[in-house]
Amino acid sequence: MRRALVGALVVLMSCGSFAYAADIAAGKEKAELCVGCHGENGISQMENMPSLAAQPDLFIQWQLVFFRAGTRKNEQMQPIVEQLNNEDIRNLGAYFASLPPPKTPKPDDNPDLSAKGAQAAAGRRCASCHLDTYAGTKAVARIAGQREEYLVKALRDYKSGVRAGGAMAAMADVAFPLSEEEIEALAHYLAHL
Repeated sequence: MRRALVGALVVLMSCGSFAYAADIAAGKEKAELCVGCHGENGISQMENMPSLAAQPDLFIQWQLVFFRAGTRKNEQMQPIVEQLNNEDIRNLGAYFASLPPPKTPKPDDNPDLSAKGAQAAAGRRCASCHLDTYAGTKAVARIAGQREEYLVKALRDYKSGVRAGGAMAAMADVAFPLSEEEIEALAHYLAHL
């Protein structure tokens, strides 16, 4: 049943995205629901909560669909996404994609850890999906400048199989063999880009 629902939503969203232009102003208005956790202008100040500013439009849309369909679970997100229709989702995607990315919070205090993270990113071919700049594209997340502790959490969740939705298979293959040291190095490196 859920698989059929997700399939129907995918078809509706893909068909609908060509039929209706997204309204960034409406997305900004709807994003007031997001500020409490994801911060003003999509820049999170809350631990383990991702920044949404400059995330690719389709990435935001897909994640909202996965939350709404229940394939990606989060008890804080569930009551919010239940209120969103497809137009809201398109508008939110356009709005967050239009925002400037978070600025790196502070200079890299551990360049050796970043060097290890850069090696891990190259070895795992992270740029093949997230681009050379790690800015993401289409339905692939922007990971450059993301909150460090959130990146650690996301990689651990992919490694353990807790996180589903989207690129689960690809990310599980990448994350499963990572050591804890590599996870921390990757997160540190990406957060300081």
